Amino acid sequence: MGARDQAVLHTVMLLGGGAASLMCAETLRQENYGGRIIMVSRDDLLPYDKTRLSKIMNAESDSLLMRKIEFFHKYDIEVWLKKEALSIDTKKKTVTFDDGLIQCYDQILIATGCRAKSLDCPGADLENVLMLETPEDARSIHYACMGCRTVVVGTSFVGMEVAAYMINMASSITIIGSSELPYQKTLGPEIGKVTMMMLEERGVKFHMNDAVAEVQGENRRVKAVKLKSGITIEADLLIVGIGVNPNSEFLKGSPIRMDPKNYVTVDKYMRTNITDVYCAGDLTCFPLKMAKGQNVSIGHWQIAQAHGRIAALSMLHREVELNTVPFYWTVLLGRTIRYAGYGEGYTEMVLKGKFENMKFLALYIKDDEVVAASGLNVEPAVSVVAERLAEGRVITKAEAESDDLRWLKLQPM
Repeated sequence: MGARDQAVLHTVMLLGGGAASLMCAETLRQENYGGRIIMVSRDDLLPYDKTRLSKIMNAESDSLLMRKIEFFHKYDIEVWLKKEALSIDTKKKTVTFDDGLIQCYDQILIATGCRAKSLDCPGADLENVLMLETPEDARSIHYACMGCRTVVVGTSFVGMEVAAYMINMASSITIIGSSELPYQKTLGPEIGKVTMMMLEERGVKFHMNDAVAEVQGENRRVKAVKLKSGITIEADLLIVGIGVNPNSEFLKGSPIRMDPKNYVTVDKYMRTNITDVYCAGDLTCFPLKMAKGQNVSIGHWQIAQAHGRIAALSMLHREVELNTVPFYWTVLLGRTIRYAGYGEGYTEMVLKGKFENMKFLALYIKDDEVVAASGLNVEPAVSVVAERLAEGRVITKAEAESDDLRWLKLQPM
């Protein structure tokens, strides 16, 4: 990696302190960019591994850092913490911050990500209604749940992982889900059912197809959660994991194009509609090559890193097209389910192995082709599918249904 060349009067600003910004900064220095790099984060921490927050909730902040401060000093990457952008002037190429500072840039990456959605009902602002966004939040949940009657709202990855994590600590755990089964839209109802059974066997109760109508409290603390179905659940702690909103308010009034949900639209080189303005990570609506260029917003760790690298290369006028296959994993009770691809709108599933044996590979089919895979205890099958999709090689439905699993590097199941 290179370092700053004081003779180069060029500034790249990176708004956001997550995986996309860090990867962009590292790639710029790897490609011997000699200008000034300023990374600005509203967090009070250097870039850290957010995927671990719901898995090791009592982790000390330092153990989560992706790079120590010495790394940023060595490669001349300035990091401004606890500072938030209020507005951007793309004509003057300036950003105004919450402390009154106005900073110029030559090129800018917007990677401010998303924030957790809060409940919209009476009592949502009580003291022990918690959300998971930072290491401090994770530690608060860890200590608050001890011996408590805990209710979790949301059956996506965060909600399910947090519930699984608390099983030996909370006195009781109840999960509220808006769909019929967990992960219904992402992993499908079959896997949703298996994960639900895994947690039910450990005493977790589920109320599905329901939602919170009111959080009832006493002395500013949660006492009960009333559901729209009329059921009331006594609770000492309420944890909310119901999705995210993009951090794009500061872009309102700028000419930077956003989609109807306020995600920033980019091309396959991570360029926005404004010259020298790039966007990466969870905030982005981008064309996914393996989905025939369909515009998508995907909040995955690996996607953010891929975006950051492509954005850096684009800043250096090296047009490398984004070609990555979405990949993520979730851990429940020590078991890791891996997922690769983009399965939205899949019409059928081909199953290898058995859900009840906790060893399976699910292949998601759309238009007679495999568009995604998820698996438990079948490594390296999910990675093999991801590689095939990344290479643009079609996996046919017939191939998926075949009993010959050698192409997946698997023995018969």
